Amino acid sequence: MTSALPPRTAQLSRETRETRVAVQLDLDGSGVSEIATGIGFLDHMLDQLARHGRFDLNIQAVGDLHIDGHHTAEDVGITLGQTFKNALGERRGIVRFGHAHAPLDEALSRVVVDLSNRGALVWQVRFPSAKIGDMDAELLREWFSAFAVNAGITLHVANLYGENSHHIAESCFKALALALADACRIDDRCRDAIPSTKGTL
Repeated sequence: MTSALPPRTAQLSRETRETRVAVQLDLDGSGVSEIATGIGFLDHMLDQLARHGRFDLNIQAVGDLHIDGHHTAEDVGITLGQTFKNALGERRGIVRFGHAHAPLDEALSRVVVDLSNRGALVWQVRFPSAKIGDMDAELLREWFSAFAVNAGITLHVANLYGENSHHIAESCFKALALALADACRIDDRCRDAIPSTKGTL
């Protein structure tokens, strides 16, 4: 008989002079999301993350969008990353590593993750256009970096090919969702063990 693991849920709020962000996350959800950041394209990408990762996710953010979207995108990444880290807890029993390829029409992206508790981003993505919908394309790297560092995830993101900036970005988020779902999965063979030779993550 295997021991029951505690619920892998967390919620967190972050408030600065530039933004207010509140996040609720359930790693073992069904992909239900309610996202409102004020940046339409970012909302769309975070919905993809929840849907394809099977995470239940609620993000409500208000930021200084009259300046630009930088603070909001970064602070959403920070807060979601910290919430993700809290939901993982000790990371006991997880597979830890995950990888995925995700296509969207002509675009194909690869994401590889290690839930190592050491945050780092390798980013090999270029966008043909400066904006995607209402979002500056360069802010997507800022979001991925903020998320990886604050979640304690070693995260490698590469767009292998693609021509449409929307398709490239969405394939990156879908691949991230699939890789995270794989890495977060509980391995029943060692569900009480920390997946590290150090004995801690």
